[in-house]
Amino acid sequence: MMPATDMTEVEEVRIEPDGLIGLLGVPHAAQGIVIFAHGSGSGRLSPRNNHVAAALRQAGLATLLVDLLTSIEEGDRRNVFDIDLLASRLALATHWAAAEARTRKLVPLYFGASTGAAAALVAASRPDAGIAAIVSRGGRPDLAMDALPAVLAPTLLLVGSLDGPVIGMNERAFAALQGEKQLIIIDGAGHLFEEPGAMDDVVRHATRWFLEHLAPPQRPRQ
Repeated sequence: MMPATDMTEVEEVRIEPDGLIGLLGVPHAAQGIVIFAHGSGSGRLSPRNNHVAAALRQAGLATLLVDLLTSIEEGDRRNVFDIDLLASRLALATHWAAAEARTRKLVPLYFGASTGAAAALVAASRPDAGIAAIVSRGGRPDLAMDALPAVLAPTLLLVGSLDGPVIGMNERAFAALQGEKQLIIIDGAGHLFEEPGAMDDVVRHATRWFLEHLAPPQRPRQ
C-alpha cells in the first residue's frame, strides 16, 4: 500500500451526547464530507481507512473518521454486530457535521467497511437522510437487506476477488438495491485489501464515485 499524505490539519473532535470520538479533516474549498463507518475491531485509527481518508482529502473532500462505539461498548461483541445501534451513531455523526460550522455546508457521503457498510446503508435508507453517495469496502451489506430498497444514494460495492463468501453477500445486496449502483470485484484482493496495490484501487474507485455524486438524491414525491 503506497502512503497517502495531504497537508490538511486533522483534529480530534467529540460528538455528544454519546461521547463519540472522531478525527476531522477539512481541506480548503471542500464540497463534500466523507463520514467513515468502521467495521468490527476497527476504529478511527484504522491504518487502511486513514490511508483512504488522506487520499480523499487530497482530492478535496473533507473526512470524518469516528468511533461508533465507546470504549466500554466495544467490550461487548454483540454491539459490533448491532447494525441499528451503529446506524444510529452514524446518523448522530452526520447530524453533528450538519451543525458544525466548518462542515455544515458540505454534502454528506458515507464510506463503510465490513459491518460499517451495513450501518451506512441503514442510516442512508432513513427518510430525509440526504446522503449523496455510499462506498462499501469489503462490506456486509447483506446485514442491511431490509433497508436496501429504501436506499436512494448511489452505492458502490467494492469486494476483493479472494473474499469468496463476501462476494456472494454483496451480489445479493446489489440485486436488492433499487437506485444507482455498481459492484466492482478487485482482482487479487482479500477481505482486508492488504495485497500490493489493493488499497490504491479502493482509493481510485472511491474517489471517482464520490466526486461524481456530490448532489444529494431527491426522494420521489408520494
